[in-house]
Amino acid sequence: MKRIAIIGCGTMGSAIARSLEGGALVYDTLPSQSERLAGVAGITIAPSLAALLNESETVLLAVKPQTLPSLYPALSQHDKLWISIAAGVSLSRLQAGLQSSRVVRLLPNIAATEGRSVTALVAGAACPEAETVEATAIAAGFGTVIPLEEHLFDAFIGISASAIAFMLDFVHALSMGGVAEGIGYGKALEIVAATMGSTTALLASSRRHPMDLVSSVCSAGGTTIEGMEALADGAFEATVMSAVRASAEKSRNLEASALDHITSEDTP
Repeated sequence: MKRIAIIGCGTMGSAIARSLEGGALVYDTLPSQSERLAGVAGITIAPSLAALLNESETVLLAVKPQTLPSLYPALSQHDKLWISIAAGVSLSRLQAGLQSSRVVRLLPNIAATEGRSVTALVAGAACPEAETVEATAIAAGFGTVIPLEEHLFDAFIGISASAIAFMLDFVHALSMGGVAEGIGYGKALEIVAATMGSTTALLASSRRHPMDLVSSVCSAGGTTIEGMEALADGAFEATVMSAVRASAEKSRNLEASALDHITSEDTP
């Protein structure tokens, strides 16, 4: 694999840098950010953006979306494989700003810090297949990669990137239910977290439809069906679907407003 450089050493950029077996060259406009990676095996801190660009062939952009426009003039002078994790910045905008067709867009989630991200991936139509494979291998280093059409990225945010928060909220709610029934919060949280792990393992290994598994847990007149009825009464499924839609819609609105802002700046 080619030498990889990362611009941006925030939470995600640092997590990805640490996941790269071959190491990485990193740079951040805030020295305090990149200095957190000092001494990590295989990671070299570039003294400047120019040095990073001159010494790498593949560059991962881990900067905030609003920062990208200020970098385009420098980046577009170089012919690289560009991999972006900037949320809300489409392939077409990246290609225009970078003046390149060699662009891959990733959408990871916060679990990249644990090497367990679920990451959506889409490559530009003209991006060489070998470079798409390279970007896929990089993303696989910090979790699971899901190739996805770009128009579905907003939905992906709703069921993955944002959904981690939804799931954590559910974990907390279950734990509080345990507290209400007399189990201390710490112990309840331990039980719920372990149960979530066993649930995902069951779902992955059985390959059965979730509701098929639910029906196998519910016995006639039993405890589980009683709880399922309470969830139905509270419109649990509809509420979760609404949360997904809300996150996806917010993502669409943010991308649209960012595009409007850029367009207005370009208008004389």
